[in-house]
Amino acid sequence: MDIQKEDLRTKRTKALIRKAFEEMICEMDYEQMTVKELTERAMINRKTFYLHYNSLDDLLLEMQNEMAQSFIKRTQGLERPRDIDKITREFFLSQNELGKLGERITCSGSYHYISRRITADIMSQTWKEGDSGFSDPYLQNIIMTYISQSTLAIYKQWVADKKKIPLDDIIDIAVKLICSGINGIK
Repeated sequence: MDIQKEDLRTKRTKALIRKAFEEMICEMDYEQMTVKELTERAMINRKTFYLHYNSLDDLLLEMQNEMAQSFIKRTQGLERPRDIDKITREFFLSQNELGKLGERITCSGSYHYISRRITADIMSQTWKEGDSGFSDPYLQNIIMTYISQSTLAIYKQWVADKKKIPLDDIIDIAVKLICSGINGIK
């Protein structure tokens, strides 16, 4: 019984930490965040935070890993690059589900290194050498970079433009551009 209470308490504490952290990400640049402010918002003491995380970086890394694993799970069973249209669609849908948090982590200048890390994690776990149909690993790297960076750039521009294009339309545009280049739009 005590183990269940402790487990519930741990889950509740981590949820409070996570909620406060997500709120802060949506409000400020990462460099401005402090453990002190996070613990005040979560209404816990600093020692409690350090029982669960060594630093804000560890908490951010945990969130980044969760985002990457969620996307990988969503695209499980899809072949790269053959199903890149479906993968691109899933990227936009998953980012949309994350809301402002996803936008900040993916689009904000101070989180730029995070979105690159998420992209690298996803690519390394889903594009195994030789599995893509390209025997040259350097060609595969170029293709992976083109697809991932193009998708990110389209998403970031769409967010910067305040999502004036409906979600389904931007997905169609992104798929056409990534799969067929500018000729897909003409």
